[in-house]
Amino acid sequence: MYNFTAVIFTSFLICSAPVLASSAPPVAPDNSKMNQRDTNSDELTAAQQGNTQSDVEISRKLRKELVKDKRLSVYAHNVKIITQDGVITLKGPVRTEAEKALIEARAGKIVGCRHVENEMDVSPKL
Repeated sequence: MYNFTAVIFTSFLICSAPVLASSAPPVAPDNSKMNQRDTNSDELTAAQQGNTQSDVEISRKLRKELVKDKRLSVYAHNVKIITQDGVITLKGPVRTEAEKALIEARAGKIVGCRHVENEMDVSPKL
């Protein structure tokens, strides 16, 4: 059984939840390879997102599609979407090949399959 407590200070509500201890030592995330890849001047980053109304709308539309699909992992919800001149570049980790294919298909539905660059990596849970 869990004990939850709530304390109200002026207009703030602070809740405490139980913390479950894990017997496994914490694993530090290591995305050094991806970070090094993104420092290459030939690689697109989020800073190169197109600012035209069309590019912004394409990215917004795809992000909305991904976030509303609750079957996708948090990784898939947060994949990088970079749209330039109507071409979507997808980057970042996803949990499975199926997620990778689904995201690419959704992007292709928005801009056409020839206008999608899939640079996502499959990174299963450790």
